Amino acid sequence: MMKFLSRLVFWISGWSLNVGWPKDLKKAVLIAIPHTSNWDILYARAAFFLMDIPVKFTIKKEVMVGPLGWLLKGLGGIAIDRQRIPGGRKQTYTEAMTRMLKESDELVIMVTPEGTRSYAPKWKTGFYHIALGANVPVVIGYLDYKKKEAGIGPIIYPDGNMDAQIEEMKAFGRTVTGKHPEKGIR
Repeated sequence: MMKFLSRLVFWISGWSLNVGWPKDLKKAVLIAIPHTSNWDILYARAAFFLMDIPVKFTIKKEVMVGPLGWLLKGLGGIAIDRQRIPGGRKQTYTEAMTRMLKESDELVIMVTPEGTRSYAPKWKTGFYHIALGANVPVVIGYLDYKKKEAGIGPIIYPDGNMDAQIEEMKAFGRTVTGKHPEKGIR
């Protein structure tokens, strides 16, 4: 059903796909860039359904209840339980997502590194730490509103040189036009 609705969304809106997901890649952190509009989730989610990429996004476990929880789960939401860890403190979202990736045979977690739909000169770095800690690649998913194209860009294997690798990701992001270009990656 979701694939049919996704095809319909792409057909009506005139969007196309640039599929580049490696068939053997089972675990990754997928960053969705640039994130400049609420419309991004519609096109990104539709694109991932059409590409058969089992993308998940994380949300607090407290929200995943009742009808809203069922809807979010159907769209790919997975609950984050910030359980207590040795020492008595709650684990961070980064720690929880790293653990989830390590313990899963197949999991692709989507995040927006800007952390906002507004211009963000500095990205949040949790996605990088998650990928490094779980020993999985960072895959760039993009929406280019100028071309009306959704696709997969470069795949980056974290090597600990975070600043340089994030700059490499941003360089790719500068080639893509968001819905609101003034809020995009500079």
